[in-house]
Amino acid sequence: MSTPAPPDATAAAAGPAANITASESGSAARIGAWGVLFGTAVTLVGLSWDIQWHNEVGPDTFFTLPHLFLYSGSAISGFASLAMVLIATAAQRAGRPVPRLGGTPIRVFGSNLTAPLGYMIAGAGAALFLLYGLLDLEWHSIYGFDAVLNTPSHVALFLSISLTMIGSIIVFAAHRDHRWGQIGIVVAIPILITFAPIPTNALNNLHLPADPTILGLVLFGPMLLILGAALLARTGAAIAIAAALGAMQALLWWFSPWAAQTYASAIGLPLRDGLTGRPPELPVMMPMFLIVAAVAVEALFWLARNRGFDARKIVLVAGAVTGVIIGVTFPLQLTFTHATSRIAIGDVVTITLLGIPLGLLAGFLGGRFTTMLPAVREA
Repeated sequence: MSTPAPPDATAAAAGPAANITASESGSAARIGAWGVLFGTAVTLVGLSWDIQWHNEVGPDTFFTLPHLFLYSGSAISGFASLAMVLIATAAQRAGRPVPRLGGTPIRVFGSNLTAPLGYMIAGAGAALFLLYGLLDLEWHSIYGFDAVLNTPSHVALFLSISLTMIGSIIVFAAHRDHRWGQIGIVVAIPILITFAPIPTNALNNLHLPADPTILGLVLFGPMLLILGAALLARTGAAIAIAAALGAMQALLWWFSPWAAQTYASAIGLPLRDGLTGRPPELPVMMPMFLIVAAVAVEALFWLARNRGFDARKIVLVAGAVTGVIIGVTFPLQLTFTHATSRIAIGDVVTITLLGIPLGLLAGFLGGRFTTMLPAVREA
């Protein structure tokens, strides 16, 4: 059972040593936070590459270069988190103030370790990812090539990655009074917006009224956009998050096909037939029109700040509006990007109508998480 670490009684008497510790901990905080975020970015690139490989080349084995990116990204985040835990633990054991590194310090493993909450969550996700990687290796050993994404080992891996990305957001939220912390939130939120719908592939065998990945996007996109804008509490925050997502989408749109084709050529494997006109799979699932939703969120938050509207109601309205916007525009996006396919009007109506309850839930959760996150930040 974990408990919050008590404040150190020697902090007030630390004198010059406390200033040195504060300076050093400030550098460590930046390095650790960006290290975790860099790891999640490497993982996202590896996943986009891996999905593209499945589409353009075919099934793969465990030991491929895209998989190396996936596991390297989690390892980077995991080691960065471990380093921050060890720094906090060393300070606690030496009787120094526990440095502000990324969330409330929590005593774990019988109070033998002191772990800042954000790094504890990110590190746990990274450790689980590597553990479930062994399960994935065993799965390959038994069944051979992968043909689909929603295998048990893959779903477990996706959930583990999501946990690390959530930890990254908590880390930067603890430092949002610094410019680098605010920038980190602007980058970390779009990474999770891209990734959060992927674990919903596990629901593909259920008879849902729409593709579960699209429903996941309609839920998590508004929730995370609202969360990021509320955390930053600055005019233009939602637009900055949407712009960052667009930049990531453009980069992955170019990189994923290039990497898959270059790697296939390097190891002498042919590409599938009939690939003409097919957009890269992961980038096309990123909401192109999130900027429209971001403008709506900015307008609603402006009403809350300047006209005294109830913030709790505003986040619900923002969620519903954003859910409807994504529900309407995402099928339109697929029509634009898939030249040979057309989305049925009935599907558009279904997704749009589902966008209302999912958006309301997104707004509620986004507001709740915004209220919770300041509680994990040290005084």
